[in-house]
Amino acid sequence: MNSSYFSLFDMAICGVPALGFAVWQLISVNREIAKDKAAKDAAPSPEGARHPVGEHRLDDR
Repeated sequence: MNSSYFSLFDMAICGVPALGFAVWQLISVNREIAKDKAAKDAAPSPEGARHPVGEHRLDDR
């Protein structure tokens, strides 16, 4: 077997699983980010419960 074919075969054996794992991790992380963003958007925000500025006197805090 020619050494150049052997080196290409060796790179394919190592490279294909490494690239597959990288793609799988990228998809997994993107799904988690989307799930966390959806959960954050669905939860009530604590900023919505605040009062408008100037509604209360300063000593009411």
